[in-house]
Amino acid sequence: MLSGRRLDLLDPTPVDIEVEDIAHGLAFVARWNGQTRGDFAFSVAEHSLLVEEILGRCQPHAPARWRLAALLHDAPEYVIGDMISPVKAAIGAQYGDLDARLAAAIHIRFGLPAQLPAQVKRDIKRADRISAWLEAVRIAGFTVEEADRFFGRPPEALIDDLEIRLRPPVEVRAAFTARHQTLLSALDRR
Repeated sequence: MLSGRRLDLLDPTPVDIEVEDIAHGLAFVARWNGQTRGDFAFSVAEHSLLVEEILGRCQPHAPARWRLAALLHDAPEYVIGDMISPVKAAIGAQYGDLDARLAAAIHIRFGLPAQLPAQVKRDIKRADRISAWLEAVRIAGFTVEEADRFFGRPPEALIDDLEIRLRPPVEVRAAFTARHQTLLSALDRR
């Protein structure tokens, strides 16, 4: 990693994980395999910021720890990349196992439980699907009907003022790191 840490992908440990590495990697990983409109790819880091914002709208009283979990929901992709669902399915359980091991180490590193409670996972997945719908319609070339079929239509009041940002990696990396620090600070105050 750029931080100088060595990360064993098959047996990751929390002490080898740094938020700067996560933010850097995710800022350079493109969602939708880069097949989006705009001058910059829509990065996994930008997607993660959006999912965390959506979770906050869906669950206004969600504690900082679950908002942090939402921000980090795709964090393993900083080293394994973002694969579209059909590719993940073709690879099979090995991809899911690797993702789960990395996620557990990341969670522990930042004070979250290795395995999130089932309801929290569902809440984050809902926010993730809402983000996917927005991305599909606004930057990935889907019709509303296609996005509805794949992701389900989100409530209009929830999304009407949400923005899809396309920023240079250096900017989204800084935004991700700053939001991570804000959420960690909120955990420390409790």
